[in-house]
Amino acid sequence: MERTAAAAVSVQGGHGAGQAFRQRLQPPRAARIIEGMLPPIAGPVAAPVAAPIAELRASLRAPGAHAALTEQVLQAAAAPAAAQVFTTLLPEQARAAARAADEALAAGRALPPLAGLPVSVKDLYDLAGRTTMAGSLLRAGAPPATQDAAAVARLRAAGAAIVGLTNMSEFAFSGVGINPHHGTPRNPADAAVARVPGGSSSGAAVSVALGLAVAGLGSDTGGSIRIPAALCGLVGFKSTQRRTPLAGAFPLSFTLDTVCAMARSVADCLLVDGVLAGAPLAPPARGAAGLRLALPQTLVLDALEPAVAAAFERGLRALSAAGARIVEIPLAELAEIAQINAPGGLSPIEAWAVHREAMATQRARFDPRVAARIAQGEGVSAADYIVLLQRRQDWIARVTARLQGFDAMLCPSVPIVAPPIADLVADDAAFFRANGLLLRNTFTTNFLDGCAFSLPCQAAGELPVGLMLAAPGGHDEALAGVALAVERTLRDALR
Repeated sequence: MERTAAAAVSVQGGHGAGQAFRQRLQPPRAARIIEGMLPPIAGPVAAPVAAPIAELRASLRAPGAHAALTEQVLQAAAAPAAAQVFTTLLPEQARAAARAADEALAAGRALPPLAGLPVSVKDLYDLAGRTTMAGSLLRAGAPPATQDAAAVARLRAAGAAIVGLTNMSEFAFSGVGINPHHGTPRNPADAAVARVPGGSSSGAAVSVALGLAVAGLGSDTGGSIRIPAALCGLVGFKSTQRRTPLAGAFPLSFTLDTVCAMARSVADCLLVDGVLAGAPLAPPARGAAGLRLALPQTLVLDALEPAVAAAFERGLRALSAAGARIVEIPLAELAEIAQINAPGGLSPIEAWAVHREAMATQRARFDPRVAARIAQGEGVSAADYIVLLQRRQDWIARVTARLQGFDAMLCPSVPIVAPPIADLVADDAAFFRANGLLLRNTFTTNFLDGCAFSLPCQAAGELPVGLMLAAPGGHDEALAGVALAVERTLRDALR
């Protein structure tokens, strides 16, 4: 059915029950490791980076401009507002990249795309000479990486000034972003209430939202780029998995892990994606008029909080007014995901393969909520795992066929706004319920082996809400063109 008026969506009510697990008290704030001397900042510091990358590059033409920007970023990263965003700051590495950009500019050489610009890196990527901690304490004492992860090496080759390693959910296994070892970075969207940033790329999102980075390198296994992007008011792009190299990224799920990033705009995400993939996309220029967008009626509109429902409906009206055709489709296959993924689930099964020895000997050192999820993969047989993979391939083929003829599928990125940190730290049932809701819509794209953007669709003064555009795997370039058009339409409507 083609949608000409706002359709009713289910609004959340009641509270789901979650399995109770041993609670762990939030520890005192972990000290950040700082390589080099960096004076502490007592008060708030203005966001150093607020402009799109193209505008920022054009503004950095004066001698020493990149070095000056880097110093501003490093000062802001030491301010209280940035507490628990980084697990390690890398001031000397960032300064060296900034100096190199200034020297190249002074010499009249062409600058690479990220020359001297601050970028953050999620602490699951290898940096040569450092132990990759992946948000855990268990990795302490592990051998240091002998070389940079492929994604990090490509960022450096593009001139990026890597400011530091960002906090994350332990082993990337949560969509909430709470970390009991290193603390939880506060979502900058709400000055009154300390809310979760989303995960697992929690620090990556907050680093961009606070203006400490033009982009945050993260990862997306079930939504770990798009969830924090949605909750923090950013743009997140989960590319097709095979587009970017996984080498040097600590694994959660070999089948689902995707190397990708978040930024302030679709254009910035595409620039960074081109660096990570080694080949930039060339999306077709188009407007919203004539877009044919599928709006599934199964699963993704269930239990929306009122704020999410209102923002999403407003976005749909803006797209319809701009000439986009929004077509409601059943897409009943979305209801099959839970049953197909039931024998443990791809992420728990593959995480168990990574962590089974540590789970047997050091389980008490894990975040207990992460350990509980990993343990779900313990009893799954090889036969059941193979059947799961086969059934997923059949499901991908059927859903891809359903989406033929559409430019993208759209839905809310997540059905809730960012919950308060304290509520989820204190209550396991509340944590697991929120985690399930946060992952529900985004995971559909991972299970599809697809690509997706999360775009902000909230009005000024509202808590962030994301609108997700998704497509089957390999359609990144076409989807990027759609995302650029939808972003323009939403921004114009929300002015």
